[in-house]
Amino acid sequence: MDMNQTLQGIASHYYGKELKDCNPREVYYILLDLTKELLKSVPSIEGDRKIYYISAEFLIGKLLSNNLINLGLYKEVRDILEANGISLAEVEEYEPEPSLGNGGLGRLAACFLDSIATLELPGYGVGLNYHCGLFHQKFENNKQKEIPDPWLSDNCWVQDTGKYYPVHFKKGTLYAHLYAIDVVGYTKKKNQLLLFDLDCVDESIIRDGISFDKEEIPKNLTLFLYPDDSDENGRLLRVYQQYFLVSAGAQMILEDIKAHGWSLDTLSQHAVIQINDTHPSMVIPELIRLLVAEGMDMDAAIEQVERTCAYTNHTILAEALEKWPVHFLNEVAPDLMPIIEYLDQKARQRSNNPATAIIDQENRVHMAHMDIHFSQSTNGVAKIHTDILKNTELHDFYELYPYKFNNKTNGVTFRRWLQACNPELTAWIISKIGDSFLSKAEDLTKLLDYVDDEQALEELVAIKKQKKEELATFLKARQGIELDTDSIFDIQVKRLHEYKRQQMNLLSAIAMYQEIKAGYRPDHKVTIIFGAKAAPAYVLAKDIIHAILVFSNIVANDPVVSQYMQIVMIENYDVTCAEKLIPAANISEQISLASKEASGTSNMKFMLNGAVTLGTDDGANVEIHKLVGDENIFIFGKDSDTVIDHYAKMDYRPMDIIQANNKIGEIVDFLVSDEMMKNGDPESLHRLYNDILNKDWFMALLDLDAYIAARKAAYAAYENQKKWARMALINIAMAGYFSSDRTIAQYNNDIWHLKKLGVYTDQDVELVSAQTLMEQKKAAKEAQAKETAKIPAAKSAPVKKVNPNRKPSSKRSSAKKIKK
Repeated sequence: MDMNQTLQGIASHYYGKELKDCNPREVYYILLDLTKELLKSVPSIEGDRKIYYISAEFLIGKLLSNNLINLGLYKEVRDILEANGISLAEVEEYEPEPSLGNGGLGRLAACFLDSIATLELPGYGVGLNYHCGLFHQKFENNKQKEIPDPWLSDNCWVQDTGKYYPVHFKKGTLYAHLYAIDVVGYTKKKNQLLLFDLDCVDESIIRDGISFDKEEIPKNLTLFLYPDDSDENGRLLRVYQQYFLVSAGAQMILEDIKAHGWSLDTLSQHAVIQINDTHPSMVIPELIRLLVAEGMDMDAAIEQVERTCAYTNHTILAEALEKWPVHFLNEVAPDLMPIIEYLDQKARQRSNNPATAIIDQENRVHMAHMDIHFSQSTNGVAKIHTDILKNTELHDFYELYPYKFNNKTNGVTFRRWLQACNPELTAWIISKIGDSFLSKAEDLTKLLDYVDDEQALEELVAIKKQKKEELATFLKARQGIELDTDSIFDIQVKRLHEYKRQQMNLLSAIAMYQEIKAGYRPDHKVTIIFGAKAAPAYVLAKDIIHAILVFSNIVANDPVVSQYMQIVMIENYDVTCAEKLIPAANISEQISLASKEASGTSNMKFMLNGAVTLGTDDGANVEIHKLVGDENIFIFGKDSDTVIDHYAKMDYRPMDIIQANNKIGEIVDFLVSDEMMKNGDPESLHRLYNDILNKDWFMALLDLDAYIAARKAAYAAYENQKKWARMALINIAMAGYFSSDRTIAQYNNDIWHLKKLGVYTDQDVELVSAQTLMEQKKAAKEAQAKETAKIPAAKSAPVKKVNPNRKPSSKRSSAKKIKK
């Protein structure tokens, strides 16, 4: 295919002009048309056993660049556009971002789909086709305002399959309409993300931000991801969404089995259902119900489903382990309750421990308990998280089913989070070690050969500066914010939750502000960047956003302080923002309370792009710490055992810390100072202040002093740019372990068994630190040098004296002699 000719032809067909004369929006639709057409000819991944990865959210991000990369066309298309005076980056700004996810859970699911296709494992993602996503975040009067985030149009990546599945609710039957988005892997083969929707959903019922009638289920069911659950109707709507997803999904899976001519009693031989968190848990009783309706015995159906399903736990937070009142399920899907009650009886036969019951004494159904009892596997998503599940949070289940528990540390796809979002760094790595790391991520360790190469380190610093300048340009255009690209970019971007401790980041920034006001002058200006959305009903999280925005204005308007620090809050943080922020970061903030973050994935993306982690020993930070070593990370705070002990004894009191440390008291008091009150909402600021003073459930004050000290140490280390570049390089070199290809290979080899893969065959991959690898390389070189020294030099042949008067023999006579 002549790509230039093809693009010119599409431009002429649709717009009647040459490619060079098209505007960026027109070029986007030209590329969309091209890519969708090319995807039609990409072969689907087939197999007699498939994975159905079922999840409430898939935060897939914009797809154009990712698809071009995996089709092997990105560079060619980019170069053709540049030759026609068009920037591909500018074109991508016109692509709407699919509103199908929120935070790490959805982004992880998206990375997993990419890796499942790249490893050529047959399967599907299964979710809902939300019309307006979580919400689009706006800042008004220094507060978060939620508005709809529509993204669907007649010309987008979503394909209509023409299939419908009846979902029977107590109040009537609705028909799930199946749509699909192609997911092409790096090996140019594809799977699909399957999304269910309702034809009768009506976006016009949305009023005043994202408010709508929560009782009009036929009109609102797929409007929003995670609708406001602050009232009973909101909570019921979530149950409706979950049952709609699993009922349609279960019917589709059984239809697929029948279409291949397989008997339903071989379901577990041909299908694996990975339940991503507890939102899709009702797939277990729904599958059982459908199999029984097909004539299968109840116990046989339960056995098939238990062999088919596997459960991933993403949290130890009690509020995230869903427990639905029985009367909710009777109100939404009464046909499920007899199945769930029977499962509860069987669970009680396996264990008489009330802590492992499915239906508790308060008549609530524990979704995670049902998942663990009636699935083949339960996995955590980082080593420390899995250990906590085994030892404390799910210990009773671990004693009952030790063989079911396993760890699968999360990962990210390097195609999007390096190759697409940081092509300059990708090209630099390829120039040093080749491109094998794009499909074999552990090859990044070859970069350790360059840790003391001054030219390589200078090149790395230059790339980081370029990405900081690109971020500055992006934020100037998007939000009107100007950044000093010579400052340290210290970034925390993730959903807003108290356990992630954005409030502690704010308090540390206040401490810096107070020191500058008192006369201290930092060596280097710092730009502290936040990006986060707060759930609409999460009042305290919205108070934290308000406090950050108010404080950012105070800093910006202070003529002295603003020379040394800047506070930025990104509006409507999404994947597009992440693709600009992550490559530009110098410091990656990963400061959750130890024991509370299951894994995290932003920590991996920042590491891969050369940011140095400032964080607690929590989630995957523990593995990052082990890989890069103490010298290349800044770890602070109480460990998970100490934190768990505080919760067990209920002996943490924030006032004790304030009374023992006047400095911390002054920092917290600033939240309700005259400066803050003058610029902010007193009710909101006092609510946050009182919570930190009297409750502080996620112990921000417990670690605040240590955090301030660690942050200062990181800023001081940055002053030595050569040393900092070396730290950044080591982080990049050791990031290979966090490829989602590795994670998915482990899921396959240990749980799914779709086909044999020659990599990552063990459940636990040994983590070897950078220091150990460098020592091994050094020892190998020394051993080779010694071996070379032992080999005696070859003796030179004695030089014959040549008679200068002798005539050389002719070629002909020499040839005759040889022949003879």
